[in-house]
Order: sequence, then structure tokens, then C-alpha cells
Amino acid sequence: MGIESLNAMQTATIEADGKDQDIILLSPTGSGKTLAYLLPVLESLDPDSQKVQALVLAPSRELAQQIEQVWRSMGTGFKVNTCFGGRPSNGEKRDLAVPPALLIGTPGRIQDHIERNNFEVNGIRMLVLDEFDKSLEMGFTDQMEAIISQLKFLRKRFLTSATDAVEIPAFTGIKDPVKLDFSEKDNLLKGLKIYSVKGATNDKMELLYNLLCYLGNDSSLIFCTQRETVEKVNAYLTGRHLANEFFHGKLEQPERERALSKFRNGSCTAFISTDLASRGLDIPEIKNIIHFDAPVRVDEFVHRNGRTARMDAEGSAFVLLGVNENLPDFITPVPMAFPLPKLTSAPPKPEWSTLYIGKGKKDKLSKMDVVGFMFKKGMIAKEDLGMVEVKDYFSYVAIKSSKVKDVLLLIQNEKIKNMKTKVDLAE
Repeated sequence: MGIESLNAMQTATIEADGKDQDIILLSPTGSGKTLAYLLPVLESLDPDSQKVQALVLAPSRELAQQIEQVWRSMGTGFKVNTCFGGRPSNGEKRDLAVPPALLIGTPGRIQDHIERNNFEVNGIRMLVLDEFDKSLEMGFTDQMEAIISQLKFLRKRFLTSATDAVEIPAFTGIKDPVKLDFSEKDNLLKGLKIYSVKGATNDKMELLYNLLCYLGNDSSLIFCTQRETVEKVNAYLTGRHLANEFFHGKLEQPERERALSKFRNGSCTAFISTDLASRGLDIPEIKNIIHFDAPVRVDEFVHRNGRTARMDAEGSAFVLLGVNENLPDFITPVPMAFPLPKLTSAPPKPEWSTLYIGKGKKDKLSKMDVVGFMFKKGMIAKEDLGMVEVKDYFSYVAIKSSKVKDVLLLIQNEKIKNMKTKVDLAE
């Protein structure tokens, strides 16, 4: 995995796992907590068992997929499957016919599989409730309680949370746990600068656009409190010809994955979202956080800002305020006022563009297959090829925007791994 040594949190977690107690780990997104609990999961697995032995419940599809990616990168040799809503369950049912040692999923979909007897639960010895506070916030209490009530042979319960403010319900079965506190409640991000940006009117669309023009091609994550606002901001910025993507819980899964891929690979630098993107999403190296809508609670403010200035990096957070808007009282100290200069030039077009390929893992397509195809058939130079992401049923590949037309001409009618498929610009 390219990791030379474990961090303090991961080391403490492994030491705590040696005790005959459940574990509560308080830790923010992006701190390495997934590996921290997957190492004890690995230690608990019996290679001779033919049943599901460990279950990880996650509040979002994206987090579930990220956990699976970390597990696969560990090269354990143990089968893993991931189950979540937003896609047909029949394929998941077929995968579960040969039980994985590790099963990862969202509470609603896992409960559905249990009720349909699609896998046996009597082999599950370890349960991980990842980002448990977020699961409670998203309304998964009933589903989690129903699932845990079926797990009669648990030996270890592992709960992660970003905050200590959540009371642990009795249905989790957690009693006298070892608590590891690596939260950031007393440790503000050292590299983070917070500003307030005051507008001349209560319409903040123009204010946002001008700020994005000033920030140029630095990646910016824009938070809104409502899905409707997310879509309005997207429509406005698109109308101003500023490359952006948007994200919220009502989008279909392929749309969510496309938006995330384009932001990750630099095909767009402005990403608009509800608080769903404040935790659990794999979006590295975000430079700016923009609060289009001020958060309602202090923990939301902390989680949003935690998407930048990680691992000693530097980042900025901007709170946009209409002329009659005031800062929430919980934002202390008062952020510095940011005097936004009047700009006329739009930010440059993104350096990268994303191509969609209509084949994925389920078609036995690998990342190296895609890279080889782009080099051989697309005649693309190494420096012109960016991030490649192979999903279950499709793939995304970033290439320099200046090369898109030439590459699409070269690869039309070409087969990838002897398969005919659609290859086009991801819109």
C-alpha cells in the first residue's frame, strides 16, 4: 500500500484490539481510520470459514465503496462484497451466493438482504459501525437496530464517529468499551484560514461566481444546506460557463460517481454539494471550502472545513453572507473579512477532461487495460493521461482537454480488450 509505518491512531487501535473489549474510535474523515479497523478485521478472519465473518455498516454508498477499495488494496486474499441502494439488488444476491469473508454495506440494503435470507448471519463475529454519528443523523437507527438484533454470535463491536456528542444506543450492545479519542475538537486545522465574504445584495450567486473567478483553477467544494439550492447554484454556474459538478442524496448512483470522478481528476474545479460531501467521500487535496449557505450547527462547520488543510496542507474556508445576513454565533473567532476584488475574467477552462468507457470490473476490465488502450489506440503520451477509475459497469479516464478530439477520432470503432463499447466525453 506504500505505507512505511502506521500512524498513532492506527497503532493505538491495533493495541486496543488485543483487549477483550469493544472499541469506540473518535476520528475525523481522512485520518486513516478505515485501515485502523480493517487491520483488526483481517486478524479476526478464519480462512477455513465459508460464511460472512465480518460486517461493516456505512452511512453512504460512496463510503462503502471506499472501504472496499482500501480492503482490496490490502491484498488480503479474502473475498469482499459491497451492497448499497441505488442499483438493482439481484447482482448483489448472486455475489452473496458465494459468501464473502467481509461484507460492507449501507444499513437499508444489508437489512433487505438479511430479510430475504440472501446470506447467513450466524458466522459474523465482528461488526463495524463506521461513521455511526452520521448513520444516526441520516435516519438509519431502525435498520441498524434490526440488523444487530440478528447478530447473535458477535465477539467484537467496533464503532467509529467524528464526534463524542452522540450517545451510544443500547441496541448496539456496546458495554464498557475502550475509547480512543483522536478527534479534532481541541485541535483546529493548523493550515486552515477562515474568511467571511459579504455581498452587496442578498443574492449570493454573483458573489460566488466572482469568488470562483478569483480562486481560478484551485479546487473548491461549495456547501449548500438544501438539494434545491445545490441544483440552482449548478444551473447558475453552468449558465456562466464555469465548469462544475453537483452532488446530493437524490442523484442516481451513476450520476454521483460521474460527478465525483470529474472532481477528483480535475475535469471540474467547482463541486457543489449538500453536507453529504462533508464526510466519508474520497476527495483529496481540496484547496477551498465555500459555505454558500452557512451551516446550522457547529459540528457541520467543523466537518465541512475538515475537507481541506489535511495532513499539514494549507487551505481556505469562505463563508458567503448576503447584505442582511449575519454569521452564526457559533463561528468563533470571527473570521477575517475577505475584500473580494472586482474581476471580469472567468477562470480558465480545466486542464483535464473525462472520457466515459462503457465497460467495467464486471466485464473483467482493469485499470491497466484502460491505460494500455489509451496508449496504444489513443496514441496518447504518458503526461497527457490522468486518473483512471474502473467502476463495476463503466470506467472514467482523464485526459488533457487539448487531446480530447484527437483521441476520440483515433479510438472510434476500436475495441478495448476485444470488446466493442461506447467511448465518449462524460457529460
